[in-house]
Amino acid sequence: MTKSNYLTALALLFTLTTGFAQITTPAPSPTGKISQAVGLINVDVEYSRPSMKGRKIFGSLVPYGEMWRTGANASTKVTFSDAVQANNVSLDKGTYALYTIPGEAEWTIIFYTNTSYWGTPGPKDFKEEEVAARFKVPAQTLSAPVETFTMNIGNLHNSGASLELMWENTMVSIPVVVDTDAKVTASIESTMAGPKGRDYYVAARYYQEQKKDMKKALDWVNKSLELDGEKFWVLRLKANIQADLGMYKDAITTANKSTELAKADGNTDYPRMNAESIAEWKKKM
Repeated sequence: MTKSNYLTALALLFTLTTGFAQITTPAPSPTGKISQAVGLINVDVEYSRPSMKGRKIFGSLVPYGEMWRTGANASTKVTFSDAVQANNVSLDKGTYALYTIPGEAEWTIIFYTNTSYWGTPGPKDFKEEEVAARFKVPAQTLSAPVETFTMNIGNLHNSGASLELMWENTMVSIPVVVDTDAKVTASIESTMAGPKGRDYYVAARYYQEQKKDMKKALDWVNKSLELDGEKFWVLRLKANIQADLGMYKDAITTANKSTELAKADGNTDYPRMNAESIAEWKKKM
């Protein structure tokens, strides 16, 4: 390549590279995320964080008495992994847009089921049937200003927390209560009651697959049937365990019962597998 051609190619490469270059600058209202365990559930918040930048906020940039997206850009989203009580109002698990109507003495809080809007839905699109919860909480005055809009999950305890909104010299706090006691009590009762039918089935299947103690596996599979009733897949496992113990006649009887229940349930795989096993077991009798 001649020097002239080389310089021409280099100039073309520079032109193409700079032609597609993009200038990257910080977002005016960067995205913030919170993920917090509250009792035995998770609370997640995603929002954009505008700053004061010398401006008057509440009563000016954010007017009193008007619905606010509670941040900037897309609507703020709050996700509960299970049902909660927000200020004594029930909310199902799920994701909500958090809208607020600021006031000097109190704010109206709205959890909205439609999270698709960029900001608030506006008067024409707002639907009362999409409001999951609406209530008022007092506005508190902060001793020191907060430059950047901040959300926080604080006041944590076993049965709840506070979802806090802070900006300028104002804070509002939304109490969130979770039914931790009911979950823990149910877990305790379940554990103390002993293994479930499925637990016995899984243990028996593992022992059968690994060719461990087949008598214990048979005890466990019988316990599974006792607790959960006869299921064709559990009976299939029992038949295999009986065959491993040399109880071929009993295995055939159990496999036939498995086939009967499987056919009644519309299953075609288990009758085929049972038929193949029965044919094999009959040869060993």
